[in-house]
Amino acid sequence: MTWRSGSATGTRGSPLGEPGFRDRAAYRGLAPVRVAGGSRRAGIGFGAGGGRRRRRLSRLLRDVFGRGSPLRHLDWVLLAAVLALSVLGTVLVYAATEPMLKAQGANPHQYLIKELLNVAIGLVLMTGVSFLDYSQIRMLSPAVMIISCLGLLYVLPFGNVVNGAKSWIDLPAGFQIEPSEYAKLAIILISAMILGGVPSGETRPRIRAVALTAAITAVPLLLVVAEPDLGVTMLMVALLIGMISLSGIRLRWLAVMLVAGGAGLTAVLKMHLLKGYQSSRLTSFLNPNADPRGTGYSAHQAAIAIGSGGVQGQGLFHGQLIAGGFVPEQYTDFIFTVSGEELGFYGSLVLLALLGLLLFRTLRIAYRADDQFGTLVAAGIAIWFGVQSFINIGMTIGIMPVTGLPLPFISYGGSAMFADMIAIGILHTVHRHRTVFS
Repeated sequence: MTWRSGSATGTRGSPLGEPGFRDRAAYRGLAPVRVAGGSRRAGIGFGAGGGRRRRRLSRLLRDVFGRGSPLRHLDWVLLAAVLALSVLGTVLVYAATEPMLKAQGANPHQYLIKELLNVAIGLVLMTGVSFLDYSQIRMLSPAVMIISCLGLLYVLPFGNVVNGAKSWIDLPAGFQIEPSEYAKLAIILISAMILGGVPSGETRPRIRAVALTAAITAVPLLLVVAEPDLGVTMLMVALLIGMISLSGIRLRWLAVMLVAGGAGLTAVLKMHLLKGYQSSRLTSFLNPNADPRGTGYSAHQAAIAIGSGGVQGQGLFHGQLIAGGFVPEQYTDFIFTVSGEELGFYGSLVLLALLGLLLFRTLRIAYRADDQFGTLVAAGIAIWFGVQSFINIGMTIGIMPVTGLPLPFISYGGSAMFADMIAIGILHTVHRHRTVFS
C-alpha cells in the first residue's frame, strides 16, 4: 500500500493531519515566527521595547566603563587620598567647633554642615574639570588669570578684613570667597602655558619667555602684597621660582633670580614695609618665648596642644585645650593642633601619610605627562600643596612663622576647598591625556 503525503489518513509514524516528510522539508528555509509583545513568563522574549531598553543600557555601560571611558583613565589612588583627607578634615573641623558652639548655645553642627557642603561642591567642581579636554585647560589659562586679578582688584576697596588682610568678598547666606586662592592656580596655569611653549628644536624656554612669565605673575603677586597677605605672598613667590626652575632654565639665570629675590626680601625688611602685625609674627617666630601672651600666643598654645596629645592622643572631642578654645583659629589655620591633641602622634602620622601620598601621585602625573605644559602644571600643583602644607604644619610646631595659609583639604573654608578640588580635576585631565595618547 502506498501512503500519500498530506492525505487524510496521515503519514506513517506521524499524527493525523501533520505534513509528510517531503512537505516538512519545504518549511526549513523559512524564518521562524516570533510573537510581538511576548513576555518573559511565556518564554517568548521581551518584545521590541525590551530589546531597545537592553541595547540602550548596554550602550550606557560601555560609555561609562568601557575602554574609552574617562572613568577608566582617572587616578583612583589620588582620588582615594583626596577623599580620605576630606573626610578626616571634616571630622577635625567638627571636633574643633562642636564644643565651642555648644558652650555658646548655638547649633553644634553648624560648621559640620557647611564643611560637608563645601566638600560636596568641591567634588562637583573636581568632576566637571576632570572631564574637560586637555586643550581647553590650556586655552582657559589666560581667563583664569584675568578673573583672579579682577577679584584681587575688587577686594582692595570693597573686601572684608579678616586677620589684618583685606582679602575676602562677602556672598549671600553668610558665605565668603577669597580670590587669592584662585590666583595661585592662575600663576601655575599661565606659567605652564608660557614656559611650556618651547619652540621646535629647542629644549629650554628662552629668557624672553621667563621674563614674560615673571611680568604677568607679578600682577597678582603685587595685588596680594597690597591686601596684605604674607602667607599667600610667600607661596606665590615659591610657585614662581619653582615653575621657572623646573622649566629647564639655565642655572646662571636661575642664580640671578634667586639673588634678586633675596635682595628684594632684604629691602622689604630694612625699609620696614611690612605691617605691624606681620613684623610681630616674624619677631615671635625668631624668639617664640619673648611674648607668649601677646604676639607669640598662637604658636605657644599650638605647641602645648600638640604636645599634650602624646602618642595616642586624648580622643576625639576630648581635647581639653581644643574644647576650651585656647588655640586661636583652631578649625582653620591651626587645624593641625586638633589632630595633634585629640589623635596624637599616630593620628597625625596618618594625616601626613595621606598628604605624602597626594604629593607622590601628583609628582607621578608630572613625570609621566606627555608634554612640557602638563609636566609644569602637575609640578606646580605639587609645589602648591607641598609648600602650603609645610608652612601650615610648620607654624603649629614652631619652625615657620604664623601665616594665614590653610592645610589643604583639612582646614575649614569653601574657597580653599574649591580651589584644591579644581586643582585635582586639572591633575586628572593631565593624567587622562597621557593614558589616552600614550
